[in-house]
Amino acid sequence: MADIKNKTCWVIVEEGLAGTESQCVGVCAALGLTPVIKRFNLRQPWKAISLYVYAGIINGYEGDSLNEPWPDIIITGGRKGAAVALWVKKASKGKVFVACLQDPRVRHNEFDLIAVPEHDPARGPNVVVTTAAPNKINTSGLEKARTRWESTFNSLPHPRVAVLVGGNSRAYRMNGKIAGMLGDNLKKIARERKAGLMVTTSRRTGAYNTAILEAWLEGTGAYIWSGMGDNPYEGFLALADAVIVSADSVSMISEAATAGKPVYRVDLEGGSHRFSKFHTLMEQKGIVRPFKGEIESWSYTPLNDAQLVADAIVAKMTSANSKAAA
Repeated sequence: MADIKNKTCWVIVEEGLAGTESQCVGVCAALGLTPVIKRFNLRQPWKAISLYVYAGIINGYEGDSLNEPWPDIIITGGRKGAAVALWVKKASKGKVFVACLQDPRVRHNEFDLIAVPEHDPARGPNVVVTTAAPNKINTSGLEKARTRWESTFNSLPHPRVAVLVGGNSRAYRMNGKIAGMLGDNLKKIARERKAGLMVTTSRRTGAYNTAILEAWLEGTGAYIWSGMGDNPYEGFLALADAVIVSADSVSMISEAATAGKPVYRVDLEGGSHRFSKFHTLMEQKGIVRPFKGEIESWSYTPLNDAQLVADAIVAKMTSANSKAAA
C-alpha cells in the first residue's frame, strides 16, 4: 500500500470556487493529508482555451506560486484547475499524481484519476464514480461541530430543521414567489410541528429573496445566520433532525446526505438534464424528497464519497508503485 500519510499535497482551484475547493479539501482529509491550497485566476485567452493548450498556460496564470519542490499529489476540480494541474504534472516530468474531481471533458488519459458523480456520463479505466459530490463533512468534524454549537442552538425545539438556501445560478432562478412559498412552508412547520429552524442563505439568494424569507420567519424563533461571525453550517448539519436544501446546489445536498440526515429539496425555476438526473438518483436512493411543507423522518446509509475517492487514489498509487518496482 502506498505510504500516503507522508505524501505532500496541493489543492489547485480557481479563485472563488468555494464548493470545488471544499470537495478537494474533503478528499485530502479522507487521505489524512493537510494540503497547500493554490488559488489562481487565468487571463485571456488561456481562460477560454485552458485545457486545449495547457502546456503554455503558465503565461496566463495569476495566483499562488507554482514552484519546486513539486508535491506528490494534486487534487483539483473544474477545467481551469485541471489545466493548471496538468501543467504542473508536465513540469514535474510526470512525477506528480493528479486527481481531478468533476469531468474535465478532454484529455482524460492524462489524469491519474478522475472522479465523477453517478449522474455524469464520463466513464473509463481511470474514472471512479461517486454517488454525489465528495465533500469535507465527516463523522469527526460533525462531532466537533456538535460540541461547538450545541449551546447556541440548545433553546431550539425538536424537530430541528436546517434550511440551506442557495439561489440563482446558470441552471436555476429563485424569485419572490418561490421565496414566499418557502417562507410560508417553513412558518407552517414551525407553528404546526413546533420545529426549530436553523437558516442560512447565500449571495446567490439575493437581498430581495432573503428579505422575503426573513419577513415570513419573523416570530417563528428561527435562527438566521447573518453571515457575520463564525459560520454555523457544520453545526446546522450536526444538530439537525432534517435538512431542507435548494435544488441549485449539488454540493449542499451532497453534504447533507453525507451527514446522514433526511434531506428535502426545494425546487427552483429552470434546471438542466444533469441536475434532473442527479435529483432523480437521490430520490431513487431514498436520500432526498421534494419539500412540500411537511417534515418526516427516514434513514439511509450516509454517503462517504470523499473516502471512496481517497481509497481509489491509494489503490492507483499502490498499483503504480508495484509496477515500478517489478
